[in-house]
Amino acid sequence: MSDRIERAEEELAHLRKTVDELSDVLAAQGRDIERMSRLLGMLVEREAEREFAAGGAIPLADQKPPHW
Repeated sequence: MSDRIERAEEELAHLRKTVDELSDVLAAQGRDIERMSRLLGMLVEREAEREFAAGGAIPLADQKPPHW
């Protein structure tokens, strides 16, 4: 009986460690996604401004693709 409890406690400790590690990875990925989303938004704005400055009436970023 004691061996079973000890094994269960070891497995629980391992699972807790795994959950903590996964939580850290998930948090880092969330930060990365937020950063990349901001950068993408900046790039889209910059490209739209560049297209408008080049004489385009409607920025390409605001047009629907031809397959829509």
